[in-house]
Amino acid sequence: MMPGSVFVLCAATCLLCSILLFRGYRQRRVPLLFWSSICFLGLMIDNCMLYADLHLFPEVSMVIWRKLPGLLATVALLFGLIWESE
Repeated sequence: MMPGSVFVLCAATCLLCSILLFRGYRQRRVPLLFWSSICFLGLMIDNCMLYADLHLFPEVSMVIWRKLPGLLATVALLFGLIWESE
């Protein structure tokens, strides 16, 4: 029960961070805030898929599929950092 609630809280925290970063992007138009928002959104999906893999569907291994959103989120943030440095 406890690990499942940690995954849900992590997903909720990532969603809140994503919303706040996107709100900051809309007010100030700083592109790095947008890329950070996308990154946290991907991390939220990663946490949701981790919860689903371990608690909702324990008989089905979704290791590859649950790592993909985290990887794409990291790539999006890295792309934003490189894009902003130029």
